[in-house]
Amino acid sequence: MKILGIESSCDETAAAVVEDGRKVLSNVIATSLNEHKIYGGVVPEIASRRHAESISGVVEQALKDANCTMDDIEAVAVTYAPGLIGSLLVGVGFAKGLALACEKPLVPVHHLRGHIASNYISSDIEPPFLCLVVSGGHSHIVAVKSYTDFEVIGKTRDDAAGEALDKAGRTMKLEYPGGVSIDRISPQGDENAFAFPKPRVANSPYDYSFSGLKTVVINIVHNAEQKGESINIPDLAASFQKSVVDCLLSNFESAARDFGYTKLVIAGGVSANSRLRSQAEKMCKKNGWSLTIPELKYCGDNAAMIASQGYFEYKNGVSAQENLNAYATMPLDNLHY
Repeated sequence: MKILGIESSCDETAAAVVEDGRKVLSNVIATSLNEHKIYGGVVPEIASRRHAESISGVVEQALKDANCTMDDIEAVAVTYAPGLIGSLLVGVGFAKGLALACEKPLVPVHHLRGHIASNYISSDIEPPFLCLVVSGGHSHIVAVKSYTDFEVIGKTRDDAAGEALDKAGRTMKLEYPGGVSIDRISPQGDENAFAFPKPRVANSPYDYSFSGLKTVVINIVHNAEQKGESINIPDLAASFQKSVVDCLLSNFESAARDFGYTKLVIAGGVSANSRLRSQAEKMCKKNGWSLTIPELKYCGDNAAMIASQGYFEYKNGVSAQENLNAYATMPLDNLHY
């Protein structure tokens, strides 16, 4: 069963064809990242315009690379939440028109469910398992009970880990995206050079808070500027990255122990972070747990993960009508269409 996936939740316009939820036949991505670098972050209006310009060609290329036509496609899966609303609307609108014109079922896919599914195309893992979903906009600990049954155990109360890394990188005057730049220069620094507090969330051992850590970085940089002092940026970057990763894994480890999971998974854009990957491997090895992380090419936003999750949603009887809308926010364990 071949599923065409369409993803446009942020600044990547992507389309892919995936067979039986796991075999990637094509995966095409057009990005407007270089334009956003000028502004130090994603500009929603620019992202939406580039989606509108690129989506037709990206879908056409995905079908061509998969050596198939719409006649070979069983259903069209599309990201409909969460994300930048203007960007989502481009993808949803195109998918609805394509599905209607070709008389194919339309399958709505939650973006974070898609990130979790990126592991299905990188490995043979099957639910149940415990997943840390960590990206620019989200930081969740999710109990994946089946391919379509999820329970959020913990999540950030403010900034997501990826957002905190990006903003900290911008404060350090590193190239956007800041999280990638921090990861790149951290090996040059001393991760113990700066001490960061360990955020705690009242009444919840599994929830996160990263805004305070981000504020510490801002204060360190601004205080140094006011005094005319210089800062060793690799040291600051390495120390901040260590703090963020330690927070992520500390709660993740506690949740795994408390809920009895021995099969752990990481997903989302920040799953590409080298320290997170290495420290997670050490944590799981210490506890005798298995760990699955997507291939680097599937960590960021892509349509193969949407097509993969779309396959499992479709098999579970999920489809949408022609009035499907896009939503900027939506919990992954309580969907509506």
